[in-house]
Amino acid sequence: MEPQTFVFFGIVGSGKGTQVKLLMDYLKAKDGRECIYVCPGNEYRKLINSGNYTGTLIKESVSMGHLQPGFLTDAIVANILISSLAPENHLVADGYPREVTQSINFEKMLKFYKREDIKIIYIEVGKEEAMKRNLLRGRHDDTKEGIEKRFDEYVNKVLPAMDYFKEKDGYKIYTINGEQSVEDVHKDIIKALKF
Repeated sequence: MEPQTFVFFGIVGSGKGTQVKLLMDYLKAKDGRECIYVCPGNEYRKLINSGNYTGTLIKESVSMGHLQPGFLTDAIVANILISSLAPENHLVADGYPREVTQSINFEKMLKFYKREDIKIIYIEVGKEEAMKRNLLRGRHDDTKEGIEKRFDEYVNKVLPAMDYFKEKDGYKIYTINGEQSVEDVHKDIIKALKF
């Protein structure tokens, strides 16, 4: 199998993180290649924990679930690619790009790294279901209003970031029903990707 590139989209509560992990485990078992995992959210949490100046500036907005400044997120992603990506690696992006300007920059990065045939996996979950799941998780910022705000931000910013790739050569979007069991969502992803 050639090295693959995957980009995951899904509202908070869609089970995206779980599906990313399952796909990475599946790929590892299948061909043993290393997966480079691009997840700006994780890096932002590390920054906050490090207590450096940037971390203190973003602390509050990260905990509120707001989108971070585009240049910072692009820099984080570029940094991961620079330090970790090799031609033989699979690449999995999770939670990036989240606005159209980031999509434009990501496209340039992928072109630079000679990545072709990019598979975009969109785990689709309706507003009601996302609401239900997020309230069950009980994170401190998961109030009904907070989740609604995140959902609207998702529809207004993140989905256009995904739609940017719709007519692009070398990009294919797979829409997966996220309102099923974890196992069935994973099965549908594998089936759609035709491994």
